Amino acid sequence: MKFSQVIKSYPRTFWVSNSMELFERWAWYGMFMVLALYLTGSTETGALGFSQEQKGIMMGSVVAILYVLPLITGAIADKFGYKKVLAVAFAMLASGYIFMGYFNSYATVFFSFIWLAIGAGLFKPVISACIAKTTTPATASVGFGIFYMMVNIGAFIGPIVASKLRGTDWSLVFTVSAGIVLLNLLILLIFFKEPERKHDNEKLGKAVSTVFRNIATALTDVKFLIFLIIVVGFWTMYNQLFYTLPVFIEQWMDTSVVYDAMHNISPWLASKIGTTQGTVAPEMLTNIDAMYIVLFQILVSYAVMKLKPLHAMITGFLVSSIGIGLMFMFNNPMYLFFSILIFGLGEMSGSPKISEYVGRIAPGEKVALYMGCSFLPMAGGNFFAGLLSGSVYQNMSDKISLLQREVAARSLDIPAIGKNFTQNDYIARACEQMGMSQTELTQYLWNTYQPGNIWMVFSAIGIGTVILLILYDRLLIPQKSSK
Repeated sequence: MKFSQVIKSYPRTFWVSNSMELFERWAWYGMFMVLALYLTGSTETGALGFSQEQKGIMMGSVVAILYVLPLITGAIADKFGYKKVLAVAFAMLASGYIFMGYFNSYATVFFSFIWLAIGAGLFKPVISACIAKTTTPATASVGFGIFYMMVNIGAFIGPIVASKLRGTDWSLVFTVSAGIVLLNLLILLIFFKEPERKHDNEKLGKAVSTVFRNIATALTDVKFLIFLIIVVGFWTMYNQLFYTLPVFIEQWMDTSVVYDAMHNISPWLASKIGTTQGTVAPEMLTNIDAMYIVLFQILVSYAVMKLKPLHAMITGFLVSSIGIGLMFMFNNPMYLFFSILIFGLGEMSGSPKISEYVGRIAPGEKVALYMGCSFLPMAGGNFFAGLLSGSVYQNMSDKISLLQREVAARSLDIPAIGKNFTQNDYIARACEQMGMSQTELTQYLWNTYQPGNIWMVFSAIGIGTVILLILYDRLLIPQKSSK
């Protein structure tokens, strides 16, 4: 079938579903890429001033819940209908974004994020099912390629818009995300047509219990279970791009050098990408990863097409481990363009192969079940990523924690950070008493406490995952029939 025929063969619901995916990812990543900064930033900027540990617990546990929910919510959608479940999902998402933007205590923000995650958990399996049900074996490859492209376009646009909004008012980030989701609700009500689905009279409780029973059955496949456990390591390392890198850039890198370099090439480009302070916001730099995926994913997928999935994963995860290490090893933001490229090439090589491998090893009648279980390592990876970006980062690399350690060592008289004495107040008072500018203080702390050494933790997790996959390939997979 010609490409033009494939494109024309998709029904309206396919294109409507892809549009809703693009907008939902725009809203989500617009919020999520700046969330760590919002949770931990100084309160007089409109951020919440939580500790790194509080941030890690919240982000890791809630996103882990999000990735477990599709195992249940898929059954709910099959029972009550895709359109109804999507309408509930969009209502929860829109209200969740509003709650997150206007609540400011740890408990209420935590609740808001859980509420938001439930909405996202309802949306995720339904929209994937819509793509599956509106494609055929002959058109599925291109169809899911279009779907993946929409994911990354949304993930690229969202943080750019959010970055500009937060410079004006943090609450605008969440308000705009809510507005984009409400646009999805409008698209749903006007254009969406319910795909054909199987109707039965099975009670929801029994359907959910059947789901859990099937998952338990799938996990009795020891080789499959070991593979899922190993892949948790990759997702733990990968998610530091969202959980830790934005904070690390904010605390340790002088991004004015990136702004100045852009300004020398194009003052217009610098003004559009940079801030009014002559810097580049951290989320703009971390968003380079999404740009690389949009530009190079097809080329990389073609390059590794002939590699066995396990071998592509081993290679990709190793390359990503090098990239993540380079991101945190230096405090020069110019290096990020190269280190994120290395990381992204590994991600593009290995990440898509996870689903491909699961699809290959699954028994013919259990492909959908095994694919559903592939969400579990993402849940585990987010949970452990949260722990690393929380207490581990706070002890090893958090600028405020290290400064407090230095202040205590010098016996300086500086009030504790609180409601009326912010993080920025604390830094300013420390600079005053230590006789340093803020730039000099940052460099002093960098040289004294070596916060960049956290690269060893992140890279070690990635390299450990690679070693375990090599052992898995050599010891558990028969070489002659290796998939």
